[in-house]
Amino acid sequence: MDEKTIALRLAVAALLGGVLGLEREVRGQDAGLRTHILVSLGACCFTLASVYIEVLLSTSDALEGARGDISRIASQVVVGIGFLGAGVILRHGGQVKGLTTAANLWLTASVGLAAGLGFYVAAGGTVVVALLSLVGLRPLERAIARYREKRGLTADRDVAASRDDSRDAR
Repeated sequence: MDEKTIALRLAVAALLGGVLGLEREVRGQDAGLRTHILVSLGACCFTLASVYIEVLLSTSDALEGARGDISRIASQVVVGIGFLGAGVILRHGGQVKGLTTAANLWLTASVGLAAGLGFYVAAGGTVVVALLSLVGLRPLERAIARYREKRGLTADRDVAASRDDSRDAR
């Protein structure tokens, strides 16, 4: 892989991670622009290093029996990003905050992996669909919240009501 390809893949990962991070930054989330760029860029670099290992092992006089598996890097990134995501999930009283940001960080790592592999259509498409979900569904969430508020529904009441309903059914 030449230097231009490496630079392009790193740039695409940083750009697409930044797009996702910008949405979180605008919403005032702790894991914002810089965090998302770093996650995507890091995932891309790990992927490029993994591809490089595969190339080295296939073109050199590697030790007999030595081989690389570039698919293993994806599983390691997925597991590793879970720790970072867990750090942004907080419980405030009866509410849990940070789940969307944690999921967005996890998704950003996948964008970095895809960019690192040169799978630009998947990386870009993932960012487009993610942004549609993050931004486009916000009005629907507000409408649902208004509906629930109007009906006096809360998560705790819903759980209690479903328990009562199941008792009544017996």
